[in-house]
Amino acid sequence: MFWTCLSIAFFAGIWEFLWYIGWADPRLLPPPHIFLGNFAEQAQFFNTAERWTIGVDASAGPSPTMAVLLTIMATILRVLAGLLLATVASLMLGIAIRYWAPVEKLVLPTVTLLAPVSPVAWLPVAIFLFGIGNKPAVFMVFVALFFTMVLATISQIDSVNRNYINVGRIMGATRRQIFLRVILPAILPGLLVVLRLNLFGAWMVVLIAEATGVGYGLGQVIMMARNTFNPGLVFFTIVIIGVIGSVFDFTLRAVQARVLYWVPKGQASMGGG
Repeated sequence: MFWTCLSIAFFAGIWEFLWYIGWADPRLLPPPHIFLGNFAEQAQFFNTAERWTIGVDASAGPSPTMAVLLTIMATILRVLAGLLLATVASLMLGIAIRYWAPVEKLVLPTVTLLAPVSPVAWLPVAIFLFGIGNKPAVFMVFVALFFTMVLATISQIDSVNRNYINVGRIMGATRRQIFLRVILPAILPGLLVVLRLNLFGAWMVVLIAEATGVGYGLGQVIMMARNTFNPGLVFFTIVIIGVIGSVFDFTLRAVQARVLYWVPKGQASMGGG
């Protein structure tokens, strides 16, 4: 925590110093004390939920603090929904590909074909299928994670030490027991690392989806700040996104350390078994 605070303070100090000597234009790169110093002024732009209702005044709606919290929660729920769906679906499909040869022959080539496609390319498809709302944003997060996590699941299963599986078979373990007692514990460290890395990708994608007009969210606020040329609001929102992403990462690492209690400390974060 000490070094985290020191790192942030060092970065902010450089920014403030460049502003102080006149190298950073406050109209384009306002320093932290400017865009963080007036919370109420910045928070009023987060009151976008009511503006999507015809005939409602722009000043109507919740307080500035509640507007910020509602916007943050809307984005978080979209990320969590897409992340949960992608994790469950990719794990099930990856296992099915490795357990049943017909599924591998029918599905794996398509997954490999679609995996390199940028999530941004799926944005028109999401709008065509789901229109405007929460569904296209969740779909974008799902697509951004699903194909890479399927391939990661397959790779993790292939990397399991065959001696572990052979020992289980010798001891009379069934196919189901081998998966639950041998394969799943062996691939779990690597899958959690992939999930942690994909979490950042999920945040990138949901902001792009929200910028197209899903109603309200952090991405929509950034798009509005760009359209109104408000760099202070851009950096204010970036700080919020960074803090939330750090909290998510810290939480996931704490869960990872608790779940992977059998993995030596330092190896779990790198996906070692």
